[in-house]
Amino acid sequence: MLLACATGVKADDEGMMRVFLNQAKVLKLDQPVSKVIVGNAAVADATVADPRTIVLTGKAFGTTNLVLLDSDGNALLDERILVSIDEGNTVRVFRQTDRTVLSCTPTCEEHQALAPASP
Repeated sequence: MLLACATGVKADDEGMMRVFLNQAKVLKLDQPVSKVIVGNAAVADATVADPRTIVLTGKAFGTTNLVLLDSDGNALLDERILVSIDEGNTVRVFRQTDRTVLSCTPTCEEHQALAPASP
């Protein structure tokens, strides 16, 4: 496997890497990578810290993929990425058909990414 240690990156039941919205995760690789490609840069961003360290950041809810290429252009990895909210620190409030998500870290505030747009 290419990933020697994926600090803070979780794989769900479908084998996707999962990162949380507005959080960065460090991917430590066991071999050098020459090129990093993110399918949809609006969903996630990948920054090369060094040839064996990639920083993956969740930018918007959704899925995309991460492709890592070696110096010969061979695909070393093509993984689906799921960007989601950290469910452990949220509270959902339902009022009839309205839903509000509060991010509680440590005080509860309306989650900006899920807040309704102002008119």
